[in-house]
Amino acid sequence: MVYILKNAWALLLGMMLLMLGNGLQGTLLGLRGAAEGFSPTTMSYVMSGYFLGFLGGSYMAPELIRRVGHVRVFAALGSLISAAFILYAALPNPIVWTLMRVIVGFCFAGVYVVAESWLNDAATNETRGQALSAYVIVQMVGIVAAQVLLNFADVNGYTLFVLMSVLVSLSFLPILLSSTAAPIFRATKRMTLKELFIISPLGCVGIFLLGGIFAALFGMAAVYGTEVGMSVRELSIFIGLIYFGGMIWQYPIGWISDKMDRRQLIMILTAFGGVTVLFGTLFADSQIVLYALAFVVGGVANPLYSLLIAYTNDYLEPDDMASASGGLIFINGVGAIGMPIVVGWSMTQFGPNSFFVILAILMSMIAVYAAYRTTKRAPTPVDETSAYATVLPQASPIAAEVAQEVAIEMASEDEDAPE
Repeated sequence: MVYILKNAWALLLGMMLLMLGNGLQGTLLGLRGAAEGFSPTTMSYVMSGYFLGFLGGSYMAPELIRRVGHVRVFAALGSLISAAFILYAALPNPIVWTLMRVIVGFCFAGVYVVAESWLNDAATNETRGQALSAYVIVQMVGIVAAQVLLNFADVNGYTLFVLMSVLVSLSFLPILLSSTAAPIFRATKRMTLKELFIISPLGCVGIFLLGGIFAALFGMAAVYGTEVGMSVRELSIFIGLIYFGGMIWQYPIGWISDKMDRRQLIMILTAFGGVTVLFGTLFADSQIVLYALAFVVGGVANPLYSLLIAYTNDYLEPDDMASASGGLIFINGVGAIGMPIVVGWSMTQFGPNSFFVILAILMSMIAVYAAYRTTKRAPTPVDETSAYATVLPQASPIAAEVAQEVAIEMASEDEDAPE
């Protein structure tokens, strides 16, 4: 880890600042949208724009990098993000906000591709796993810390929007001024979705439904908080606990997943999450209960992404793991695009608690399908499963491919270890 901090501190610092800006964005828009009188349905279209842009950016960014290089793409996309953040406050209009969210989602997808390429290039085969762990920690800490910043200025003013823009602008300084040379771009051939589904139906269905869960959590949680009357302080704690739960639960679940049938763990986790969230809606008048629900939902959803990738890898040859990552990210993105709209419509028609009901339904669907899949083929022996490598849902295909490489390296080390 010392090697990673010494050689990649500029990249990690830049990512920390970047996640502070991006983490502040979603929550602040939810609060400001309520102040502007936008309904949950209106805000759902605004929030879904990010996931649409991110999906498009994940596919177009590699071509942009191939044409003009990492540095130009990084600087150009960063400038667009900073401009969009300022325009949120200057033009509080749902159509403008939706367009800005599409642009921001597209740009962040490209920025992640560049930053993660740089980080991967700075690591060696021996330190790649440590680099990925440091990257994940920096991301989670940045997002959680961003919620604290909400309490330092009025959400109805310009200050927080300017702060977002400044944080993103500053994030590029340590990265662009780093002595690390721009990496050589390498594109991985993608596996077709049909091939991927045949290999792992649960991986594909689970990732698709999980995309809806992520979109609801990271797109509409702030809207839910404003609808139930949370103060800025309460909402910042609520959102922060979603990410904090994901950070705390990630490693214990990863450790357990290497010891048992991953389908059973997926089923247990999602069933527990679904039942807990649905039961919790009965006591949603309590702020403490809402905090506990946020911690549980975040704790289940975030590790589930890595868990489903690891489960899919159990049925892939090592050479195919990287090519499968792009397909899984695409499926997850498709599942994410429409869910904020579903949640927004439901909250308008049936009240704020439908936010948690939809999360419970999605988790239950994963649990039921995981249980069904256990009847269709025998489990992979535990000593033959791929290693669990942590990767967050907002990662680009580059980070997913790095996680696959880490898993392959860990598996190779296990095979070479003396009996």
